[in-house]
Amino acid sequence: MAKPPGARVHLPVDLENVKPMRLQRLSLSLFGAIAAASVVLAMATVWLFLTNPVTVANAVKRRRRVALIRDLADALFHSLRSLLRYL
Repeated sequence: MAKPPGARVHLPVDLENVKPMRLQRLSLSLFGAIAAASVVLAMATVWLFLTNPVTVANAVKRRRRVALIRDLADALFHSLRSLLRYL
């Protein structure tokens, strides 16, 4: 049974009430938060690799990520604490 051109199709979701600008803002905010977190984590990893290469090398060699994650968290904590002291 073919529908005539211009006939309305009923969907289970009411798409007429969805506001595209709201969804666009949410997606951009989510992307921005993920991008900022990725940049901070990448910078902390590079900083740790430059300041403490032995820990990074041992973590990679022994496949023990706990020491690497602990040192990353420690570096992030110290940088955040230094930033808050500065402000």
